[in-house]
Amino acid sequence: MQVRVYYEDTDAAGIVYYANYLRFIERGRTELLRTLGHDQNALMKEGIAFAVRSASVEFLKPARLDDLLTVETDIASLGRAQATFAQRVLRGHELLLDAKIRVACIDPTSGRPRAMPRPMHDQLAALTKVSQ
Repeated sequence: MQVRVYYEDTDAAGIVYYANYLRFIERGRTELLRTLGHDQNALMKEGIAFAVRSASVEFLKPARLDDLLTVETDIASLGRAQATFAQRVLRGHELLLDAKIRVACIDPTSGRPRAMPRPMHDQLAALTKVSQ
């Protein structure tokens, strides 16, 4: 997925504010699910949501105003009720950010963990780079 850096994404020095990278990679995870046929609104109606449990982020190089960035999203590991995403933000071939984001599948009403629907789990399993 590509993201253009806008003025609103930057700090006073014209560098992407660190928290905005989290927004970029959140979009990457959402778009991955969308390409697999899973719309967030439809998932919520089915009683399925994802909550971030942990994030490990390495900020390697700064992105700047007007840069065109690529957000890459892979599945690093997968359980029945959680997934770990390996995500990278690049400017061309230059790696700017490397992250591992662990999400839990939950019931949005109760906030309690729940197993992913089997079809979704099977799709994500097919994309898994490194098994758990």
